[in-house]
Amino acid sequence: MNSPVDWEALERLRTLFLGREAARGPYWRTWSDLASYDATFGERIGWKWDAVLRELRGRQWTLPAGPLLDFGCGSGVAGRRVLASLDGASGARLLLHDRSRLAISFARAAAASACPGREVEEAPRAFLDGPDPIGTLVISHVLNELREPDRRRVLALARRSAAVLWVEPGTHADSQALIEVREALRDEFHVVAPCTHAAACGLRVAGMERHWCHHFASPPAGVQADPDWTRFARRMGVDLRSLPYSYLVLDRRSEGAADPGWSRVLGAPRRYKGYARIFSCDASGVRDLRLTERALPSVLDALLESEGARRMRWTVEGEEIVDAGGGE
Repeated sequence: MNSPVDWEALERLRTLFLGREAARGPYWRTWSDLASYDATFGERIGWKWDAVLRELRGRQWTLPAGPLLDFGCGSGVAGRRVLASLDGASGARLLLHDRSRLAISFARAAAASACPGREVEEAPRAFLDGPDPIGTLVISHVLNELREPDRRRVLALARRSAAVLWVEPGTHADSQALIEVREALRDEFHVVAPCTHAAACGLRVAGMERHWCHHFASPPAGVQADPDWTRFARRMGVDLRSLPYSYLVLDRRSEGAADPGWSRVLGAPRRYKGYARIFSCDASGVRDLRLTERALPSVLDALLESEGARRMRWTVEGEEIVDAGGGE
C-alpha cells in the first residue's frame, strides 16, 4: 500500500457493496474515495486480473486489434492491468466508461501514470451507442450492479467486440450470472477460459445447483505480513489469503480456443486423509473425482497450492483419477 487510506470512506463503500446498495447510484464522492479504494479493494481485484492474465500469457493469447473498452471502470484497475500486461497492447487505445465522471477522471489519470505513452480517454457517447467495432471489452466486478436493461446493453457491447475479458467476485450468485452471459454468447465466440469446451455449461444441469465456477488467485508475497494490509484486513473483515473470483474469456478468433482434451478444476480441492475430492469440468460435464496421494502425489501437491495448475489432462476410471498427462 503506497498511499494514505481514508478508512471512513472504505467502511462506507464496504457497507454499500455488502448491502447491494451500490446499484442504486454513483457512490464515489471524492478523489480520496477512489484513491483509497484503488489502493486496497481495487488492488485485490488487480491480483485476480493478474492471475487471469498470467494464464492467458502462458497460453500465448494476445489482444486482438482495436480499442480496449473498460466498461464500468471505477478506479480503472482492470483496464490498466490489461493494457500493461498483455502482448499486443502496445498500440491499444484504452477507452473508459463509468456512470461517475469522477471515476473516469481518476481512472484516466491512474492509467496515464501506470502506462505512460498509451492513449487513454473517456469513451465517447457516440462510440458507446454506435456500431463501431470494439477490440476487447473489459468488464470487472459489475454484474451485481447491473439491472436488466444494463445487462442487455453490455451484451450488445460484447457482440460488437472481437474479444471479451470479464472478471467477477467468486460468489455463487456472480458465478451463475456470468454463466448466463457465457450461454448467451458461446455460439458467437470461441470460449477461451476458464472452460475447456464450448458445450453447454455442465453446472446448469439438475443436481448441480449448489455448485459454482470459481477459482483462487494468490496475493503477492509478503502481503500477510505487511502492517498496512493487516490493518486493512482487520478493519474490513477481509481474509488476505482468499481471493476467489469467477471469469470468462471469449474471442472471435480461434486463438487460445477451448480444447476438449483438457479438464478444468473448479474451486479448491477438498483434502482428506490420503486423498482429495476434485470438481472437474470438461465437455462431458462436471464430475466429483477422487485423487489419491498414493497414485499421484506430485499432482495432488500442485493442486493444493492456492494458484497451482488448474487445467489438467486426466485419465479417469470411474470416479478415480489414475493419471494426469499434463497440467497448466
